[in-house]
Amino acid sequence: MIDQPGPETHIYTPSELNQEAKRHIEAGFGRIWIQGEISNLACPASGHLYFSLKDGRAQIRCALFKPQATRLTIQPSNGDEVLVRGQLSLYAPRGDYQLIASDVLGAGLGALHAAFEALKAKLSAEGLFDLALKKPLPKWPKRIAIVTSGSGAALRDIKQTLARRWPIATTELYPSLVQGDQAPASLIKALLRADEAPDNDLIILARGGGSIEDLWAFNDESLARTVAALRLPVISGVGHETDTTIVDFVADHRAATPTAAAVLATPDEVELEKMLKGLAEVMERSMLRLLNQHGQSIDLMEQRLLRLHPVTTLEKSKERLEELTRRLKLATQHRLNQPTERLSSLARTLNSLSPLSVLDRGYAIVQDANGDGLDAKNPPPKGSKIKILLEEIEVISSVESVQARAPENT
Repeated sequence: MIDQPGPETHIYTPSELNQEAKRHIEAGFGRIWIQGEISNLACPASGHLYFSLKDGRAQIRCALFKPQATRLTIQPSNGDEVLVRGQLSLYAPRGDYQLIASDVLGAGLGALHAAFEALKAKLSAEGLFDLALKKPLPKWPKRIAIVTSGSGAALRDIKQTLARRWPIATTELYPSLVQGDQAPASLIKALLRADEAPDNDLIILARGGGSIEDLWAFNDESLARTVAALRLPVISGVGHETDTTIVDFVADHRAATPTAAAVLATPDEVELEKMLKGLAEVMERSMLRLLNQHGQSIDLMEQRLLRLHPVTTLEKSKERLEELTRRLKLATQHRLNQPTERLSSLARTLNSLSPLSVLDRGYAIVQDANGDGLDAKNPPPKGSKIKILLEEIEVISSVESVQARAPENT
């Protein structure tokens, strides 16, 4: 009889066990490649693909979700022998273990893919992919070499883009095969001719999209080494955005498409015109500011020069002399007027104190014959001659009597 588990024993629920198994599976395998035959293929309206991969003794469920399914270069069918890359996982609600696929290649492509990865690893180990080896592109290319098929759509797209963006640059086509067994040698020959031309500024190596077999010439080792050794910078514009070749890694710059390669090779004339216009406006404002500053400096110097000019100095001296002369005249006149005014004041004071001034008010002055004034203390004797001075006349008289004057009635 089996004993009951003790309290220290962990008892899993189905969901816990499935989650634990899922973590171990995903952490233990990572991304893997599996080759097998497709069976039970389902293509629902969601765009996902569900199928099984089998060999003679076993099978595994696979799921390929819509974002990855739309990038496939083949259309999977039941019975196809394929090579699938993906991540092992477990669908916890049912406990089904499955492969979450990311890529599906025809089984014939497996050898190509292996060769691709092997060459990529080899050249990378040699340092041919190092960023330090990448040559910069010229900012203002004058002559652009194009290595591609002379009859392909890639050439047309490149020329149209260059004509729109940078029409001042000239182009030179170095035609080459871009597909097939003879293509690598043809591409190498065209690249060397383009690199030897002294007027060329850069090379665009391009081809339109296609299958991995169509683009295989651009995975050639001799071609890759030639591209890495060229004098001129090379832009690789091979295939579509999702396509990758060995040439893309050794080229100095990689573009997703031939059109993108033309964009990468050139500045935009419209954007450049805007930039130049902006720079011209900044320069104009700077020049005006400098001219204004120098103009103000010149005006200040002119003013200083005028102040120091002999004529200006003489004019100022003349004005100063005239002012001093005017002030001297005023001071002299004032000094001359002071004694006169003082004398006049004293004369007025003396006149006001003179006994003759009372004559103007109707009074008279009485003097004896000698001209001495007579008053109560010095009365004239009876019978003596006296003079009576009025305002304008003098009266000679004799004294008949002298007596005290009666006080006036009040």
